[in-house]
Amino acid sequence: MLDHTWLLAHIPHQGDMCLLDAVLDWDAQRIRCRAVSHRDVANPLCHAGRLGAACGIEYAAQAMAAHGAAIAAQTPDARPRAGYLASVRGVELHVSRLDDLADDLSVEAERLSGDDNNILYAFTVSAGPRALLSGRAAVILDADRLIGQGTRS
Repeated sequence: MLDHTWLLAHIPHQGDMCLLDAVLDWDAQRIRCRAVSHRDVANPLCHAGRLGAACGIEYAAQAMAAHGAAIAAQTPDARPRAGYLASVRGVELHVSRLDDLADDLSVEAERLSGDDNNILYAFTVSAGPRALLSGRAAVILDADRLIGQGTRS
């Protein structure tokens, strides 16, 4: 298990914006994380005292970042590559909010396909046996390098 301290050292989300509590398990294709921050009244994603279910997409995006960081940590001298959430598709929200749930969140992401610069993940956020939201997300790695390549003549 990789704890919150590991997450703070390996993903770009810092302070209260690091929403995940721990990485419970992972392999080259998938990751499963735990989050408890949905119950925190000071959660930076709360609006009007509520944490809407769509905020679960950010939890999933952070799990994807943790997945990339965990993979990079396996290679000496490798650094995690900057990833940008390019799109989300097929998102299904099964609840309206997350802050009223007593159970910890389980945040899972599975790499469906990809290459060196583009990855497609499926994600699910659940609490206990109940699925809260799911969908797919496209992640672009090192987008700033791709932009620079597109502007050359």
